[in-house]
Amino acid sequence: MMNGGGRRRIVLITGVGKGLGRALALELAHRGHTIIGCSRSQDNLNSLQSQLSFSSSNHLLLNADVSSNENVQEMARVVMDNRSVPDIIVNNAGTINKNNKIWEVPPEDFDAVMDTNVKGTANVLRHFIPLMIAAKKMEAVIVNMSSGWGRSGAALVSPYCASKWAIEGLSKSVAKEVPEGIAVVALNPGVINTDMLASCFGPSALLYQQPQAWALKAATMILNLTPADNGASLTV
Repeated sequence: MMNGGGRRRIVLITGVGKGLGRALALELAHRGHTIIGCSRSQDNLNSLQSQLSFSSSNHLLLNADVSSNENVQEMARVVMDNRSVPDIIVNNAGTINKNNKIWEVPPEDFDAVMDTNVKGTANVLRHFIPLMIAAKKMEAVIVNMSSGWGRSGAALVSPYCASKWAIEGLSKSVAKEVPEGIAVVALNPGVINTDMLASCFGPSALLYQQPQAWALKAATMILNLTPADNGASLTV
């Protein structure tokens, strides 16, 4: 038996360069699962690759920007060529605006948040759900990273809140579209000390738990999700 979740899984995680994505990738790899990861930073991918050197699994790390439909389409092609269609997808890649009232948020900052957080997730769903269906992946799971701010509001981060409310709605809708055997959930990770939190909270972000501690709980939770969880809004 694998540690935390039975059989060996292939897990696609977007935004593995840093933060929650990186911590989750390392934790799942330590448990014997195979990681497909993407990041916009080749340097971050190189350092993650070296950290994964303990593992005998054939991990696949790709330089890709999820906000680009073409990048995600190419990533799906590479995954198919490697015969490594994921059993689990974690749409983790995300960004946040600098603290500002909505009328002071530059249009390009608003677009960047929507392009990564919403369109990026949709691009992955567009290209990978058909692969899962074709591969007849049973008990496949898609985790779309949400936020407590996807279920409530917060001043100065309205673009981010809007994007995560969109993830909640997108997840519930897609859950009604996928065939039986695939679960789509929205997952609030909780408040974790990441670069994004530091941009909102400043030095007080240090008071919150580290990504590595979070990943211990999150990995177990994600590995134990089943088709019965389809459409759920969950919290680690």
